[in-house]
Amino acid sequence: MKILVGLGNPGREYEHTRHNAGYDTLMILAGKTGIEPQKSKCRCRIGEGFFEGERLTLAWPETFMNLSGEAVVDLMNWYKAEPQDILILYDDIDLPFGKVRIRPFGGAGTHNGMRNILYLTGSDRFPRIRIGMGGCPPEWDLKDWVLSGYHTAEERQTAYDAFCLAADAALCFAKDGIDLAMNRFNK
Repeated sequence: MKILVGLGNPGREYEHTRHNAGYDTLMILAGKTGIEPQKSKCRCRIGEGFFEGERLTLAWPETFMNLSGEAVVDLMNWYKAEPQDILILYDDIDLPFGKVRIRPFGGAGTHNGMRNILYLTGSDRFPRIRIGMGGCPPEWDLKDWVLSGYHTAEERQTAYDAFCLAADAALCFAKDGIDLAMNRFNK
């Protein structure tokens, strides 16, 4: 079984913001797999099902971003899952906008949601897909930047294309493992 966790902030005011790239990618995954969020469990909206023979859980934490680790700990305990079986999808301002990067484990970088996950679980062994949002423009405050939406049709298309690529990479991870996903999607 694999658990795919898309990080974001709950609430309508945060929908389709840069910080909710994980949520948006999971919605694309829900469409591709037919696994829709059906219930609340483990401080997440959860969808459970099978895709190409692999049991999948899609999880949208209902905690705010900086407390994402609380939901991940609950998921680990409920499903008796190891970090290697939980793929974290999230935005990254340290990657160019639209770039997707897959890693088998590592630090949190500048991401407070990942920092909380690593701190509360005591492990950095979570595979992850980082979705590039680009650096914060100098005239913006960082918080305002990550909580902003996409300002042009071109930005919206770039974000959507990145979410689709990240969704395909997540399905490759679930079916074939992290190494093949990295080989196929880290270009």
